[in-house]
Amino acid sequence: MEGHFAVRIAVRSYELDVNGHVNHANYHRYGEHARTEHLTAAGCSMTRLVEKGMGIVLLETHCRFLSELRYRDLIEVGSRIRFGEGKTFEFAHTLRRRGRDGADDGEDVVAAEITCRMGLLDAAARRLLPEPRERLLGLATEPALLGAG
Repeated sequence: MEGHFAVRIAVRSYELDVNGHVNHANYHRYGEHARTEHLTAAGCSMTRLVEKGMGIVLLETHCRFLSELRYRDLIEVGSRIRFGEGKTFEFAHTLRRRGRDGADDGEDVVAAEITCRMGLLDAAARRLLPEPRERLLGLATEPALLGAG
């Protein structure tokens, strides 16, 4: 099961490198922002997770750069969560350039693809929790965003 979500971000000047395009680390920040907003929209905000003694941990990440992003590009960061067996789950992100100079002009260029392996952490025991899908669904107010249907 997959749940889909997307956020829009305008590239800011301080996110650029000496070549005038987005520094590689910021692609990962865009993905992190999308994941946080995705979980929050589903009802699993960081505050709710902390209240329940849990946290989300990043175990592995991979970014494939396909087209440069520059200052004031408007990007859409698609976010998909996928659960399988075991204690981990995956987020996948597609970063699409939707326009230049802060405007959505209908452009649709895939700029990057990010995949992340995540876990749900027991904050007290400092160990991964089993059944992350069921635990997150137990908190969710919008379970469809987590792929429950």
